[in-house]
Amino acid sequence: MSKKVLMISTSPRKGGNSDVLADEFARGAREAGNHVEKVALYDQTVGFCKGCLACQSTGRCVIHDDANAIVEKMLTADVIVFATPIYYYEMCGQMKTMLDRSNPLFSADYQFRDIYLLAAAAEEDEHTVDGAAAGLSGWIACFEKARLAGTVFAGGVTSVGEIQGHPVLKKAYEMGRSI
Repeated sequence: MSKKVLMISTSPRKGGNSDVLADEFARGAREAGNHVEKVALYDQTVGFCKGCLACQSTGRCVIHDDANAIVEKMLTADVIVFATPIYYYEMCGQMKTMLDRSNPLFSADYQFRDIYLLAAAAEEDEHTVDGAAAGLSGWIACFEKARLAGTVFAGGVTSVGEIQGHPVLKKAYEMGRSI
């Protein structure tokens, strides 16, 4: 059965290494017959959550920017894939801000079940991604029907394009095909 997959690439760099991981995952998911949509935050305006909690009664954020449309896409996706560069052993600020702004989903009848994390970092140690995975897992814990279904980490990549030829690209592609 075809799934609706939403890719959220949170890198501030167009064509960044985590963005390339997202493209490979998307390629695999499309080839498996799924509908894939990619949203790249580098060309979106997403402001910080104000913590007013108005969204819990209205189902919508009071801030009028691109986050509202992204949250609507998240609501109806079967699968959500977050791609992030690792900054200081954690997800990038753009990803954290998007997670915070998805607060209207907390009280909504969301469709997503499987959440994936794709990450790239200059540091090569496999535990470099642990902080980002823990942060995303905290968000997922607020959605009892959802789970972290998989993580792909590419270490040792810094400059844009440095990920080309990295063996983890195949892993991202195969994970996308498997959903």
